[in-house]
Formats: sequence, C-alpha cells, structure tokens
Amino acid sequence: MIWAILIALGVPLWLCAIAILILVLRNRSLRQRYGDLPVRVLRPGTKRWVRGHAVWVSDVFAWRASPAAWKEGLERVASVETLAPSEEERGKLRALDDPVIARLGLQEGSELLVAVSGTDRAQVRGPFGERSPASTSKPGVA
Repeated sequence: MIWAILIALGVPLWLCAIAILILVLRNRSLRQRYGDLPVRVLRPGTKRWVRGHAVWVSDVFAWRASPAAWKEGLERVASVETLAPSEEERGKLRALDDPVIARLGLQEGSELLVAVSGTDRAQVRGPFGERSPASTSKPGVA
C-alpha cells in the first residue's frame, strides 16, 4: 500500500531503498560501538519494555531503541542496583537468556529499569560495579 502511494506521488523506488539502507547501516553501527550493551529499557510511566542498545559514558547511561532509533535517552545515574526479575517480568523478557534487571537511580530522583542477559550482569553496572580489593588498595601498601 505504501509503495503504491509513493509511486503515485512520484517518489523513485531507488530513493526509498537508499533511505532503508541508511537506517539499517546506522542500526548496525550502534551494535559495533566499544562497550555496546544489548538492553531492554522500561522508562518511568510506561508498561512496555523497549529493545535497544546502550553504552556507559562515565556516569551517563546512553541508550537508543532499535531498529529505527525513534526513542533514545541520556540518563545521568546516581546508583545501580541489580535484581532478579519476577516471573511476570521474566515472561516479558523471554528473548534474553537468564535476564537480570538493573534499577538505575537517576540524578533527578526517578528510576530507569534496564534488563540485560545474565552474561552482561557486570557490564550493566558500569562505573558502579564492585571493585576488587586489589584495585582499591594503595600502591605499595600491603
């Protein structure tokens, strides 16, 4: 149907193909960033998990929805807490293997829920992850 409307308006199909190719390549470039994290995001006030990709930049959690990138966010995070999903949440997150939910406490006081695969448990904590005792000790002090 949409193709017939575009042809009737005189839009060349090659122009539509280029636009679709650009969207696909932009989405692919998101997945190739250093520190990329495949996520599902539940924004405050919504009931639906949004699929996307994210990256930590210092204490800022930057994410963009897939595939067309209509939704995105830059969230300044104050705290991160990881929890196990309930059975209801696990059903909604069925595409993730052994899902883990991270509750991101934002600077403005609200919370953002982020679900990741169990293998990305440490990466979702970003700069708020647990540090090993060796990394917190001073050099030269036993």
